[in-house]
Amino acid sequence: MATIYSEISFINQRGSLVSRQQGKLSCWNTRKCNAPQSLEMERLHLDHVLQSVSALESIILRSFGPEGGQVLFTRDTGRVMLSRSGERILTALHLEHPLARMVVECVWKHSTMTGDGSKTFVLLLASLLRMIRATAAKEPHISRLHNSTAAAAEAATARHLADRLLEFALTELDALIALNVLPHGSYVSLDDITAKTPPDPSFQTLLLSFFHTRLGNVHCEFFRDLMCELLSRWLGKTGQPSSSFRFIDNNFPALHTQVSGLPAGSSRLIEGQVIHRDFATPWPQQDRRPVKAVVFSGYLQPRLLAAGDVLELGGEESVTEDASVVHFSSWTERSLESVIATLQSFGVSVLLCALKQSSAALALAAQAGMGLVECVSDEEMSLFAQLSGVTPVPDSWAVHPEHIATLTFCKPLILGAHRYVHLDFQDAEERLKVKPCSLVICAPGEGQTDQYARAFQAAIRMLLTAWEPVDKTEISTLDVKETFISDKCTSLPTDAISGESACTSCSMHPHQKCVIEPGCVIPAGGTFEFLLHHALHQYDRSCSVYVSTSAFVPVSHILANALLSVPRQIYSHNRKRFLQAQTRVMALAHQQSHILGARLRQTDGPPEDGKQSARSCRKDSAALTLLDLGLESVSCKYHLVLAVLQCLTSLLRVNKVLRTHTVLHTTSHKLLSARLESPEDEDKDESP
Repeated sequence: MATIYSEISFINQRGSLVSRQQGKLSCWNTRKCNAPQSLEMERLHLDHVLQSVSALESIILRSFGPEGGQVLFTRDTGRVMLSRSGERILTALHLEHPLARMVVECVWKHSTMTGDGSKTFVLLLASLLRMIRATAAKEPHISRLHNSTAAAAEAATARHLADRLLEFALTELDALIALNVLPHGSYVSLDDITAKTPPDPSFQTLLLSFFHTRLGNVHCEFFRDLMCELLSRWLGKTGQPSSSFRFIDNNFPALHTQVSGLPAGSSRLIEGQVIHRDFATPWPQQDRRPVKAVVFSGYLQPRLLAAGDVLELGGEESVTEDASVVHFSSWTERSLESVIATLQSFGVSVLLCALKQSSAALALAAQAGMGLVECVSDEEMSLFAQLSGVTPVPDSWAVHPEHIATLTFCKPLILGAHRYVHLDFQDAEERLKVKPCSLVICAPGEGQTDQYARAFQAAIRMLLTAWEPVDKTEISTLDVKETFISDKCTSLPTDAISGESACTSCSMHPHQKCVIEPGCVIPAGGTFEFLLHHALHQYDRSCSVYVSTSAFVPVSHILANALLSVPRQIYSHNRKRFLQAQTRVMALAHQQSHILGARLRQTDGPPEDGKQSARSCRKDSAALTLLDLGLESVSCKYHLVLAVLQCLTSLLRVNKVLRTHTVLHTTSHKLLSARLESPEDEDKDESP
């Protein structure tokens, strides 16, 4: 287990980030650094941005790569948090510096969408900033700001380079990956998941690699098998896998139950849905099946006053008002009795209510032998409505047969120290083509349970990104041949990693599309970075043939060199292995490029619909056989590079910080903090 006491020095009990760099102590909690009160506006330099990102980088490096450990956070209260997730580690910091908060928010947004790459995000961002600073320091005149100071010119050049990097990635990166990376990947099939046969070994390897980076070696295989079992239940027999992944992700809070105090091996799947509330009325021991249930979004008994209303009594009309109140109370009781009688006539025995009901409603429901569950969460109500096919009843008087759900069973369920309501749906498998089930995640402690649950949801988001179609970029013959001579180069290389065959594959058929295919994976351990690094250098060389002016700075060269920081850190414990891995990947890539080129020359005419082209992910031996390093999604890598470049552009566009004497609680900051807080963070320390 790795702690954080290294180059960062420590994370103190308040969560303030403190770093020591070159013998200087930098505190990122501005209120505790005793900054001069007269300083209301601070001009940011490129070094300030790099220092902020480097401080975050130093934190996540301890948990990065296959040899990374977990990070332990402690507080004054003695409570601890143990995690290996980059998103969880970064969002647990209480950062006051605005640049650091911007980076963490970008990481959080990316991780929320793709479920992976939070640590690589910071590492690649820091490497790009170093490359841009080195480039801007050498050629500050590119910014054309002749009258500005050296620092301002350097910052302007950095912004210019970041804008060009983002523009280059948005216009060319997907095509470069499709031409130079996809042919060396493999396609993962999901056809066997819903069948009784074992899933595709590549799919199992993909999940195993992901859980290994999040949970370590001990439980990664167990949770991989549990994930495969979960997907075999929820992946529909028809439709796109991405829709099933999205359904699980959107409803994950209601689809899983965390149980502390049990070993992780007790985690399992149970049929149906678990409502994380107990019966508010005594549940009769009955074997009556099927069970009929109704969902109410309001109150069963009409209320005299709504929230915020005030009833004033007294004066000359007090006797009349008192009589009116008594009359209204009697009417509500009769109305409640009528509602219960109507439900009994429909054979309803289970009531699921979103709000807390009155004591009279509980008493009448218990007298009628109905099980009433109150304060059901919105997420659980939504999932119940989707699986049962009924909608919640807003008005207790408007109960109709179409509002009644038919359940196979409904009974109490004890998980750990809590009792919940367990139910299943009668016709869900026939109607939805899935087998509804819930996930029970067990661990000895609350922190570990939360860590396993976060890893599960992140894996679902990673699969969603991997199988969600990426926007297609159409490339014609003129796009491949033509080079625009300006401050950027937009042509594809004629001698990329796959040789001339890469461009030939697009130029042979002008209307072919270069697509990052869903479900395409590449061996982990830096394979993606090695291949794209080489392709970008070939791209740079093809551009340099037409551009000879010294003012031209190839942004592809900057991105190519920054990409190598990822595999360098993966093999940081053994530099020799870095060179061996790079040599091995490039040797196999060159060897397979000849095979792909031969296949392309044998191709006559455009590929038929539904068939793979020679530059697509393959199911045969043409893919790089480095499965001992694990697998990762090409689509996730593509989204990661784009997200990093967008964050880079946003950071470098900030040139001043306006300091205020009060803390500004913006809406976005409140939403971010609310979504990032976990149950273990409820009792935070008060500020002195």
